[in-house]
Amino acid sequence: MTVKREFRTRFTKEPPAKNSIRSWYDKFQRTGCLSKGKSPGRPSTSEATLERIRESFQPSPQKSTARASLELGIPQTTVWRVLRKRLQMYPYQLMMLQHLRREYHTKRLHFCVSFQDLCGDDDNFLKRLRFSEETTFHVSGKVKKQNVRIWGTEKPHRIVENERDSPKTNVFCAISKSKVYGPYFFPDRTMNGEIFRNMLTTWLMPQLEYDSADFVYQLDGAPCHYHRTVRNFLNETLPHRWIGRAVNNDQHLLLWPPRSPDLTPCDFFLWGYVKDNAYKPPLPQNVRELQDRIRAVVQTIDGNMLKRVWQKLDYRIDICRVTKGAHIEHL
Repeated sequence: MTVKREFRTRFTKEPPAKNSIRSWYDKFQRTGCLSKGKSPGRPSTSEATLERIRESFQPSPQKSTARASLELGIPQTTVWRVLRKRLQMYPYQLMMLQHLRREYHTKRLHFCVSFQDLCGDDDNFLKRLRFSEETTFHVSGKVKKQNVRIWGTEKPHRIVENERDSPKTNVFCAISKSKVYGPYFFPDRTMNGEIFRNMLTTWLMPQLEYDSADFVYQLDGAPCHYHRTVRNFLNETLPHRWIGRAVNNDQHLLLWPPRSPDLTPCDFFLWGYVKDNAYKPPLPQNVRELQDRIRAVVQTIDGNMLKRVWQKLDYRIDICRVTKGAHIEHL
């Protein structure tokens, strides 16, 4: 009580509890100091434990740290710390890419060489390009690639082929060096050539022709894009000014190579950017809210972003030519 009374008088505030004062007094009597001693720290992981973790991941590098913890009877934090700090391993993400058969390499290489020849003959060729694509958005979100890891000391460059799920809302956009056209939401869940051609004639082409009388239009080889009515429309409207999957007598400028989303800005930039922003938590509750988010995200894309995207397109075409039509994403 004497100490508490003196503390209250000197500092004009409530003193510590008597148990704290007694504890400090006892510590001072034992050590001659009130400073906290140095903590011994976390106990070091033994070499035997380190080897058990190494041997666990060598035959199955895709194993999660949680799974390894259960198998080895070692805390998950210890497993993660040993992998990162002691074994210098890193959880690499899987890269999901289109499967390329050997004959596709030749077609991709031919396209890239022809594309660069056109750029050499026409300084404005890149500026004239209008790429287009549709994709499917799901209200429930998208594949969480960050949940898939391969543990290793070097990046494995492994890929996983991905098949699209059933659609929730089909979205179409076209993109130029200075502008994004869309989004356009197809009213039907199942796409076909007639629906796609109707969108081209009533919605997209009037906008493209209003902005420029001289443009080159690209579309990929999806079945609805390859429909006879679509090709006939493009042959009549844009003779020798469209790029797509074509057959004999089509008035195309270039043949679009199969399995090549890595060469179109809609796939390597637009959809990833829109999905990353449209699916920020909390997730949309219905299709209408999802569509509102998509519209809002597309409006944030400005000219500076598109200029950088077109520079990246030029770079990707060159890299694809150098690799003779092989995958380029891991580069």
